Amino acid sequence: MSQELVYGLHAVQALLKGSPQNVQELMLLRGRKDQRLQKIILQAEKNDIALSFVDRRTLDDKVEEGANHQGVVALCVGKTKVHDEKFLLELLEQLDQRAEAPFLLILDGVTDPHNLGACLRSAEAAGVHAVIAPKDKSAGLTPTARKVACGAAEVLPFVTVTNLARTLQQLQQAGVWIFGAAGEATQDVYQSQLTGPMALVMGAEGSGLRRLTREHCDHLIKIPMAGEVSSLNVSVATGVCLFEAVRQRGG
Repeated sequence: MSQELVYGLHAVQALLKGSPQNVQELMLLRGRKDQRLQKIILQAEKNDIALSFVDRRTLDDKVEEGANHQGVVALCVGKTKVHDEKFLLELLEQLDQRAEAPFLLILDGVTDPHNLGACLRSAEAAGVHAVIAPKDKSAGLTPTARKVACGAAEVLPFVTVTNLARTLQQLQQAGVWIFGAAGEATQDVYQSQLTGPMALVMGAEGSGLRRLTREHCDHLIKIPMAGEVSSLNVSVATGVCLFEAVRQRGG
């Protein structure tokens, strides 16, 4: 049976809250006794999860080089749940039944797990229903992405699709408006109407949206830039656009 590592205080705490049955063992930094770690220990004990207290080097060896595990690493059974196109269509049906306007984030070619994690964190905080990404040439839910997401990866559905252009068409057929962020757009994000059923599409840093993705957008929007810097980090730009939508949608 495959194992997966989850590390970092927020990510592990969210995992214990949402899917404690997947945690096989918790490895904790010996001698650390702060309140946040104690909460994790209590959650683990409540769910009869094995605890082991180890030195920092043992934890360092478990995670990627340079990663900050914050003194806690969870050994999990199986892989993080990643959803598919069928889940997305079912989600749209559920939202329609609840008379709730879909609010989606689509990442087109974001390959850096740090950026993926930061986008997940912003999306979860903004109330996004799901994050969508192509299966190929995109970052997956690696331990680094989950750590940076600070628990968002454990609660926010992450959907990977085989053909992003086809998925965009399916969303449009379901009444979802597609807003693509592009530096050359003439429409300002603050002048756009982001109140209805919508999906925000963010492209890779440098190259931006792919041509086919751009062609399937209903509107292209941009963040006005006042300084000399020509663009923002994709996760920062995602946060700006998402929370402008939140503001317009009444929080």
